[in-house]
Amino acid sequence: MPRFDARYIVGPVAKAGRVLDFVLSQVHEVTLAEVVAALDLPKTTVFRYLQTLSAAGLIQYDHARDRYCAGERFRTLARHDALYGHLRHAARAEMARIAACFGETVNLGVLAQGHIVYVDILEQGCSEGQKARVGHRHPVYSTALGRAIAACLPPAELAALYQPRYEPRTWRTVADGRALRRQIEEARVRGYAFEEGENEDGLTCIGVPILDPTGHPVAAMSVTAPDRRMRHRYDSVAPALTDAAPWVTSHLPPETFAERA
Repeated sequence: MPRFDARYIVGPVAKAGRVLDFVLSQVHEVTLAEVVAALDLPKTTVFRYLQTLSAAGLIQYDHARDRYCAGERFRTLARHDALYGHLRHAARAEMARIAACFGETVNLGVLAQGHIVYVDILEQGCSEGQKARVGHRHPVYSTALGRAIAACLPPAELAALYQPRYEPRTWRTVADGRALRRQIEEARVRGYAFEEGENEDGLTCIGVPILDPTGHPVAAMSVTAPDRRMRHRYDSVAPALTDAAPWVTSHLPPETFAERA
């Protein structure tokens, strides 16, 4: 197990983590008394932790039966973690192939709570400049990943993302809602999306959606490169990505499509 410096451990958080771990590890709902006995902690302390974790949605409290079990928020997080794991596993071979072919950065992202979340990034030796890292959240409107996903969303879901104006990320960001609509419609027809220095200065990105069997986007994959290199590679990068996306979909397990992120 990894070792941590005790100076940076917050005691109450660590104890709450023990309570959460015990509740989630049981095959049945548990009582306050069972948690107290198992962890050898004061009853009042355990009760407060249980109530706090319940308020956060990580565990669920059944008032009628006075018992605790995994909460909906925890179940949602677990489903998302499983989805991201399936996506990374299915996409990694194609991401590695494309990264090696072009010597550029390849990204994998999903739409979550109105933002693009980077779930995997592969960089090659000559890659440069990209600040995005795994776990970062970037806007839908300024990223090729976001536009690629948006181009395949049902009208109602797409409408929820539109605004009259957007906050510019760079001086080149398309901040007008109507102009962005046109770009997304063009991406829908073209089969891939792009942005040129709109999310990060000096970088161009081309992205394609990864679709489930019904045509709903579960993720997107993109290549990022400095403007000076990418401007000569549209005709080769875009087909490489559009060829790779169906392969990724075909290697996703069926349970990936049960819950949309």
